[in-house]
Amino acid sequence: MHSTPPRRGCSQFNRLPRRAALQAGGLLGLSLPALLQQQSLGAVAGEGGKAKSCIILYCWGGQSHIDTWDLKPDAPKQIRGPFKPIATNVPDIRVGEHIPRLARMADKLSIIRSVYHTDPAHGRGMYWNLTGHKPPPNRPGNIPPRRADWPGLAAMISFFRDGRSGVPRSIRLPYPMVDNGTLQAGEYGGFLGGAYDPIVVKTPKGKAYGGVSRDLGSPVLNLADGIDRDRFRLRRSLLNQLASPAVDVSATAIRSYRHFHELALDMLVSDKVQRAFDLDSETPQLKQLYGDHLGGQSCLLARRLVGAGVPVVQVLMSASDLNGGKGDHWDTHGNNFNRLKDRLLPVFDRSAAALITDLDQRGQLDETLVLMIGDFGRTPKINGGAGRDHYPFSFSVVLAGGGIRGGRVYGSSDAHAAHPHSLACGPHDVHATVFTALGIQPDTVIYDQLERPQPLALGQPLPLF
Repeated sequence: MHSTPPRRGCSQFNRLPRRAALQAGGLLGLSLPALLQQQSLGAVAGEGGKAKSCIILYCWGGQSHIDTWDLKPDAPKQIRGPFKPIATNVPDIRVGEHIPRLARMADKLSIIRSVYHTDPAHGRGMYWNLTGHKPPPNRPGNIPPRRADWPGLAAMISFFRDGRSGVPRSIRLPYPMVDNGTLQAGEYGGFLGGAYDPIVVKTPKGKAYGGVSRDLGSPVLNLADGIDRDRFRLRRSLLNQLASPAVDVSATAIRSYRHFHELALDMLVSDKVQRAFDLDSETPQLKQLYGDHLGGQSCLLARRLVGAGVPVVQVLMSASDLNGGKGDHWDTHGNNFNRLKDRLLPVFDRSAAALITDLDQRGQLDETLVLMIGDFGRTPKINGGAGRDHYPFSFSVVLAGGGIRGGRVYGSSDAHAAHPHSLACGPHDVHATVFTALGIQPDTVIYDQLERPQPLALGQPLPLF
């Protein structure tokens, strides 16, 4: 632990938007050099630390680990199911037959087969996996967000990784976690404050896929008709010169509004942001590599956004219109195998593999960490509806890029994929690993709303570097 931890997070200074913070430096006794020194205290030395950005592929509903990353072909039929394991490009590593593209790049993947927690509710499982902390008691099911909550992984990363000028700290695509628009604790900035809430980029309606209208993942981000961009920049500059330098450090809601107002204006005048969102500038061949569906195009946009300087992008890789249809999510209580084989896994496999391939071919994989995670796994025993139910006691998490060594399996589950057999680890260890890959010390202290010191992650980084 640091002997003199930086008071980050919930202090008045760190809840301010950056511009307001700089204006307030004299009032709060912090010079710009002191601020920059404070921001550097979370840097990690030694192993890890290669990643500059992170893309989170989140499988809402809970992907079936026993049908994808951790098959048990010797288990009884009511456990193993109909899927067969296939060889990968790494000897002795085998995965499910319906993720063949990812199997061919296992040399770039670290598969963790011994992750577990103990909460089988979707929202609470998501909270545990995205915050690294046990969900709060007496808040069942899908938990509405509160400012006292632990911040989500995207918020914590963006707290230590500012985006380039005019670029958001973190973005979620293509909509909030639950496809009916319900807000979820664990997705937001929590006690770090509203300035660290990942923004959701609203997307326009695209063409039909499979006869169903769906979004493409590319947002409408334009000035009103008749307004020239250079003229808009000039007007904004004049307004900034007229703005009062006074800072109201007590009006949290006003500061949050100003932060997002400034961010929206920055995005409107930033040519880099405009170019990042323009998927039409990509070749048809590359767009086809990702797949002509919401999952693939969102992954393509995520790659473009981190290239434009966004530190962390979270892609929701499951929702009712993932592939242009209805009922496509990982919560496969019924008809598990047909849904995985016909719709879910082809989209996931193609999109995730294309993302890793594209990053690698551009020389960006070493500096971009890709995390594949969900709420939990699915029950080893198949239910009466040919489905698998919620199961947090053993599941798999996959990492690629960002200095993570590929071609590895960490830990193992028992003969039925029901519990960790070796090297058991939890969400807090996954978080510590992610932070280490990004050059952020997991034991860095942040402060909650009550000014209590809290370690960034409670776990230990896994030896994947």
